Amino acid sequence: MRPKTRAAVLSAGALCIALSATACAGAGGGNSAGNPNSINVLMVNNPQMEDLQKLTADNFTKETGINVNFTILPENDVRAKISQEFSSQAGQYDVASLSNYEIPFYSANGWLAPLDSVAKDPGFDQADILPAYTASLTGADGKLYGEPFYGESSFLMYRKDILEAKGLTMPDKPTWDQVADIAAKVDGAAPGMKGICLRGQPGWGQVFAPLTTVVNTFGGTWFDKDWNARVNSPEFTAATEFYTNLVRQHGEAGAAQAGFTECLNNMSQGKTAMWYDATSAAGALEADTSPVKGKIGYAQAPVKETKSSGWLWTWSWAEQAASKKQDAAGKFIAWASSKEYEQLVASKLGWAKVPSGKRISTYQNAEFQKAAPFFQAERFAIENADPKNPGTQPRPAVGIQFVGIPEFAALGTTVSQGVSSAIAGQGTVAEALAKGQDAAQKIGNKYK
Repeated sequence: MRPKTRAAVLSAGALCIALSATACAGAGGGNSAGNPNSINVLMVNNPQMEDLQKLTADNFTKETGINVNFTILPENDVRAKISQEFSSQAGQYDVASLSNYEIPFYSANGWLAPLDSVAKDPGFDQADILPAYTASLTGADGKLYGEPFYGESSFLMYRKDILEAKGLTMPDKPTWDQVADIAAKVDGAAPGMKGICLRGQPGWGQVFAPLTTVVNTFGGTWFDKDWNARVNSPEFTAATEFYTNLVRQHGEAGAAQAGFTECLNNMSQGKTAMWYDATSAAGALEADTSPVKGKIGYAQAPVKETKSSGWLWTWSWAEQAASKKQDAAGKFIAWASSKEYEQLVASKLGWAKVPSGKRISTYQNAEFQKAAPFFQAERFAIENADPKNPGTQPRPAVGIQFVGIPEFAALGTTVSQGVSSAIAGQGTVAEALAKGQDAAQKIGNKYK
């Protein structure tokens, strides 16, 4: 069944509650006054964004005269702040990093300005953007509301040298059982090294990003096609138990508070032999300054009951409808997602650090292919991700590592807190999922 209109598009207040636990009061002041050539950008603290911050003043600002003030926050924090800012239309931030999860809801509620001027600019070359992202960032009105900064799926990263020393071979398309077996055998292979790193930090976009892909391939789902909650089903439970046991037995220290950044640090510093996470992490691992450059192998997301299980995601630029500086904001978005910017990163930081996963031409670039040994695995994962059919049964909403409804952010975060507690040895998976089942069914009932 399709969602009822009343439930599918929430009011500003209701959607803010769904997407974060913060209040929706305006930030005050706004951005309506001041220098028209100075914009505020709110974004997640991933390595690609940190590179952007370093390169902007000497390049974009120098060329355009537009000053960019960045606010960079960890993933959970930035989600809450963006939700508060955009739902209230405070206008303090002109541009924010949003994903293919939020943009459909934000655009439907009138919180975003369409990016037609960017998309129609021949110099930007919208046709070069991978079609899956253009489709997922287009609103119900047919207008484009986001431009990808980088795109990603998920895959397994592993230390080739460590596995070789143990006489182990990683399949190109491993199963989760194979991964668990290898994790046990390489645990302790080097001083202070654990077998695998998996996110355990609470948050729908933290632990439940990888975990939901495990649920999918184990045959589970958050909701069946009729909006019946399946959070405590045998398949969902088995996947969560497997994930929890694997990270408790062979995962990183402090796993219950480890997210993307912590696992990236662990992999870079040689503290873990394997890591299942975003394909976008590979650029940092293969950077010239990386201690593990050239030592990493890349395999597809592990599976059990499905042919593939990688997610589909893009951190994209979106413009707040309340911004009084939409012309300057549009110019920044066009530059930050452009071929020109990718060439700039390549010249300054190396091709491995280019924010890839979004442009067809990048994967066809011989220099990128040479510098990015992960390029084939990344592109294969992105192009084989299926948001409409990611599991073993029909779904009522689009999404692989998320359910494409506004309420999922709050639901996923609530359930994640219990799962993280189980990873920490406090509470059980069964207890966490039982509470999650009740919360999920209340949401499902609104869509029936």
